[in-house]
Amino acid sequence: MRTSVVTGGGKFQVGRSCGYRFQTHSRQGFNLQSEIVQAEITRLLGGIPKLNAIMLTGEPRLSCAICEIRKEKRFCPAVHGRICPQCCGEQREVTLDCPSDCTYLLQARAHEKPRSAEQIDPAALFLQIEVSDQFMYEKEHLLMGLTFALAKAARSNRALHDQDLIAALSMLATSYERRVNSGLQYEPALSSDSERRAAAEIENMVKEYREAEQKVTGFSSLRDSDVLKALVFLVRLAHGRTSGRPKSRAFVEFLFSQFPEKETAAATSAGTGSRIILP
Repeated sequence: MRTSVVTGGGKFQVGRSCGYRFQTHSRQGFNLQSEIVQAEITRLLGGIPKLNAIMLTGEPRLSCAICEIRKEKRFCPAVHGRICPQCCGEQREVTLDCPSDCTYLLQARAHEKPRSAEQIDPAALFLQIEVSDQFMYEKEHLLMGLTFALAKAARSNRALHDQDLIAALSMLATSYERRVNSGLQYEPALSSDSERRAAAEIENMVKEYREAEQKVTGFSSLRDSDVLKALVFLVRLAHGRTSGRPKSRAFVEFLFSQFPEKETAAATSAGTGSRIILP
C-alpha cells in the first residue's frame, strides 16, 4: 500500500516499508525537499520524532527521555534513561531527584557560584539574632551535637532534602525565639512527617545535652537563648550550603562529610549513655 501526497514541489509517496520517494517537477521543488518531507512525515505518521528521523537519515536518532524533542546525550540515573544537556541543567534538583554520585551533578556543584544575599529572604536568616564568635567557641559541643542530629535524621531518611532540614530548623528557631521573648510555648506546624522527625531528632539532642550537663556538673547551664542561637547558626549554615533548588541535597551531603556513616553508626551503637561530650 502506498500513500501519495501532492505538494507544491512534487509528489511525496510513503509505502509500508517506511521508504519514501519524492518526485520533483522543478529544481525549486527539489531544493525544498527536506522541509516538505519532514512536514509530510510528521503529519502522516502522527508526529513521531524518532520515526521521522529514522526515515530521513536511515539511522535512529533517539530523543531525550524528558522533553522527547532534543537529542539525548547523557545518561540520567534519576530517570534511568538518556536525556539532553538542556533538560539536565534545567531540571537538575528541581523535578529530578539526583543521586549524590551523579557525575553531572558533581560537575555542576564544582562550578556553581554561591547564592547571593538577594536570593535569600532576610527573614529566613533570623538577622535579629546575634551569633558571635565567642558563642560558637563556648558552645562548640552543642553545635557539634545538633549537627550530628541533623546528619542522623538525614541518614535515617534518604528522602530528606535540604528544604526539609531548613524547615525543621526554622520552626524550632521560631519556637525558641517566642519562648525566650515571652515565655510562651509556640510550635508552628510542619508540613511533612520527614520534617517532624528531623525536628524531633534535634529536640532529643538538646535534651541529651542538658542531661549530660546535669550528670557531670550537677545542674544544666544550657539556656533556651543558647539553643536559639545554635539553631539560628545552623539555619544560616544550611542556607549557605544549599543550592536553593527544591530537591537539593548539597547541605545534606555536607553533613554526611562531617559525620561519615561508619562513625555515625559507631556513635549510635556505643551504648545507652549520652552521645554528648562536654568540655
